[in-house]
This record gives sequence, structure tokens and C-alpha cells, in this order.
Amino acid sequence: MATTAITTPPSLSFFSSSLFFTSSQRHTLNPFLSFNPNSLKSPTPKPLSITFELATLPVLSFSGEKVAETYLDLKSAPPETARAVVHRGIITDLQNKRRGTASTLTRGEVRGGGRKPYPQKKTGRARQGSTRSPLRPGGGVVFGPKPRDWSIKINRKEKRLAISTAVASAAVNTIVVEDFGDKFEKPKTKEFIAALKRWGIDPKEKSTFLMLELAENVVLSSRNIGTLKMLTPRTLNLFDILNADKLVLTPAAVEYLNERYGVDFEDDDEEDGAEESAHEEEEEEGTVDEENPGSAE
Repeated sequence: MATTAITTPPSLSFFSSSLFFTSSQRHTLNPFLSFNPNSLKSPTPKPLSITFELATLPVLSFSGEKVAETYLDLKSAPPETARAVVHRGIITDLQNKRRGTASTLTRGEVRGGGRKPYPQKKTGRARQGSTRSPLRPGGGVVFGPKPRDWSIKINRKEKRLAISTAVASAAVNTIVVEDFGDKFEKPKTKEFIAALKRWGIDPKEKSTFLMLELAENVVLSSRNIGTLKMLTPRTLNLFDILNADKLVLTPAAVEYLNERYGVDFEDDDEEDGAEESAHEEEEEEGTVDEENPGSAE
């Protein structure tokens, strides 16, 4: 008896987009793109494995000419766990944005319904005790939404690794432009669109700019472009990185990314722990001095 093999089409997601991997990387990871989500579950938690990727980026002037080169040296999750890490980060961001204010009324909360619709007997119909039954128009809602907290927790290291992995994977579609905050003397959208074309960016494509400081004229000149996002380190998020076709950085932003998400970054948890231990030692020394005031003399 002949058996026929059934092949399932690969799942489509942001991980298979051109922003997340180049064509050569996507070819080598073709079996990985059609993975089973349940395969990521492991009985015992494993520590995050981290790799480092060095990417060389061209630096363009305001006129669109290449003037130098810079590099991004960021921490990145390995290919076998990259999708899981970034997926968890984006789901956490989107779910924590939910306000959770949706609310419906049950049959006990809907106004009215105190009078019996019709007599219980001698009508030949089913018994009805209230006009606010879920089975009748204007009645309550069965198992409807109620206000709730949708927020979920993610570790800071995992969130930082998800952002650095997304930025590192977008390096193929990333350019660096010299600081142009003082180039716009007055707000002018046409001038900003002309600058995008000089940098090789189609205004119809989705582009995300990361700058340390946003000049007022730059914000006013770009706010009418619906496909463009202006971000600062405070507003940097996974969704805008993954949703963009082009990522534009300034030299200061590249330096910030290398310091914040690079190899030499020191974890805040370790610094906080060191400060707490030092503070505890000072308290203990103060306690000993108070108990033995003559020992210091």
C-alpha cells in the first residue's frame, strides 16, 4: 500500500520577512522557518545563549554621499532561539498596551426586567422570569468581557536581547545618516521627502528613524509622512523595528546601541546588587560602632 507524504506550507510571520534575515540566511534556515511552536517548549528552563554580530554600515551625508563607515556590534540570539526570544518580546509589548477596560453587563446588572413578561401558566410558552434574559433583545451578556489586567512580565535581559537581535537582523536594511537636525531652517515636508530620496529611501516604504534628540523642525517636517516613524532611546520598541522596511540611524544612535546592547554593556542588576551589598556593609559597620563606642577610640 503506497503512502503519500503530506507537506504543510511554511508559517508566515515577521521572522520570514526580508527585514529579519537576508536571502542567503533565509535559504539556510528554510527548515527553521516552518517550525512547530510546541517544539520550543522544554521541560527545564535554559539560560539565554548570546552571540555577537558585527555589521558594517555606510555613513551618508545630508546630500546622500557616502562619507565614512561605522559598525554595529550587538548581542544577538542564535538562529535556533532568535524567533522565540523576539516573539516573546513583541507579544509582551503588544499585550501590555492593552488597557483592559472592555466591560459588558450581565443579566443582573442590566437595568429593568423586574416585571414578569407574561404569566407563567396558561400560555403554552416557556417560562420567562425577566425581560433581561440573555435570550431576549436588550438582555444581559453571558460570559462577556470584564475589566482585567492583561500585562505580562518579561525579564529585562530577555527584553534587551530581543531588541538587540531585531536591530542586528535589520542591519542589512540599515543606513547611517549624519546628524541633520540643523539642516531644516523651517518645517517643510517636501524637503524631507527629497532628503529621503537622496538617501535611497522610497517615501512609500515604511522607515524608522532612531535619533538621540529630535529637532522641532525635523518632527514638523516628517509628521505628515504616514510611513515614517521617529524614535528616541526612550520610545525604542520592537514593533516599529520589525515593521519597518528601512532603519535609519545617526552616528550618536549607533554609539548608543553599541553601548546599551553591545558586548561591553554591564548589567544593571549586577550594579544594583553591588550597591545594595555595599550599603548593607556600611549599615553593619555603623551598627558595630554604635554597640562598641570605645573600640574606635
